[in-house]
Amino acid sequence: MATPGMLRTVIVDDEPVARRGLRRLALGHDRVQLVAECRDGVEAVRVIRATEPDLVLLDMQMPGLDGMGVIREIGVEAMPLTIFVTAYDSFAVRAFDVTAVDFVVKPVEETRLRRAIDRAVERHEARRAMAAGGPAPATAGSASDRALAAAPVRTPPVRYATRLMASVGRRSTVIPIEEVVRIQADGYYAWVHTARARHLVRAPLTMLERALDPAMFLRVHRSAIVRVTAIRGFERSPAGRLTLTMEDGARAAVSRSRRAAVVAALRMPVEQASVGARP
Repeated sequence: MATPGMLRTVIVDDEPVARRGLRRLALGHDRVQLVAECRDGVEAVRVIRATEPDLVLLDMQMPGLDGMGVIREIGVEAMPLTIFVTAYDSFAVRAFDVTAVDFVVKPVEETRLRRAIDRAVERHEARRAMAAGGPAPATAGSASDRALAAAPVRTPPVRYATRLMASVGRRSTVIPIEEVVRIQADGYYAWVHTARARHLVRAPLTMLERALDPAMFLRVHRSAIVRVTAIRGFERSPAGRLTLTMEDGARAAVSRSRRAAVVAALRMPVEQASVGARP
């Protein structure tokens, strides 16, 4: 049963630890009433349709149906107020492309989530006032939202990830982007290699590629991304296949379809890509 003045809220995240953290922080807000928790996007679609919540805290990166997939299934116009939860701040632009109220970056900070929920409360009150035929509440937040809506549309600057988040069990590790040497696909997930260790990141390689600055990182194979400045050398086989040597000692094969892009990124003539050559 809905409590007057409360936002009926659904939490969606495939990681139990993340769900518990979101639950604890969200319930610390005096306007949040928890309706359900969902373990994946498919369950989220079913629960959202069945319960029609006011607010969804939605993880962007999930196996199978991710956060954007949930939006597509429900439909932008039919979606409840949405706060995206993401490990990559570069996804902020995508969040606002689908009119999300706000986004928060993992590990989620209590103050940041509270501000996001405050915005959702203002939107909720404005919707209720409009539905009742009255003016929207004259709060600072809603006023700024109306001013933003009336302003000329500008393309937001592209922001790339400055860190990656790896989680194993109850432990989470922040990986500064400048420490990443290469990234190897492993099904829906990916192994992020630094000079000292490797970390499992719960996101597919294609999603990570979109989050990374293309001036710094290069997709060299359908299963591999490398940091350009971490390339220490390359070899060419008699059949013309390139293999990169990375600063951590690993070797990264270059697919034929990506060979030209790699050669261009290394700024070397194709005829110089010979055995033992260096970029």
